[in-house]
Amino acid sequence: MGKIVCLMGKSSTGKDTIYKRILEKGELCLSTIVPYTTRPMREGETEGVEYHFTDEEGFRALQGAGKVIEDRAYQTFHGLWRYFTVDDGQICLKEKNYIVIGTLEAYSRMCAYFGKEKLVPVLIELDDGVRLSRALSREQSQESPKYEEMCRRFLADSVDFAEEKIREAGIDRRFCNDDLERCLGEVVGYLRDELSL
Repeated sequence: MGKIVCLMGKSSTGKDTIYKRILEKGELCLSTIVPYTTRPMREGETEGVEYHFTDEEGFRALQGAGKVIEDRAYQTFHGLWRYFTVDDGQICLKEKNYIVIGTLEAYSRMCAYFGKEKLVPVLIELDDGVRLSRALSREQSQESPKYEEMCRRFLADSVDFAEEKIREAGIDRRFCNDDLERCLGEVVGYLRDELSL
């Protein structure tokens, strides 16, 4: 029976890079779950790769059909943005193991939906100063930087990843991404054990 690896961490901890590197290595044979969002597509993103991009009406239709596994809504400087996972046929735990990037809230809701034994949490951490520097560099590279949203996300992460929430979610293993290669090696080794590979 398969499991879902839920890669989590505050913004700019390197989750996306670790996610891509794990998939590139291929040794863990993980399939992807493409989440959905109502936020605008960023430069360099592709429909169906990072996200399925939709709008509020699309979200409501999926919710009404009972297809939304978990969702999070954020009131941003650019309006309401939703991020959510949909039971749209992508996930077949009888056949495969999966990897998805999420939040603590998403992880907890997926545990409730699939059963905690089906989820493998991977919490990536990094010094806040380094994260802020990375986030600023990323925004500066965008055609239309959204600095206000960057700051909102940075501050919201302190609440979303508060120590008590990490404890409540039952996460006791963390990975510090101050050295990408070392962190990646530790995560892959952990997943190899957790997925019994």
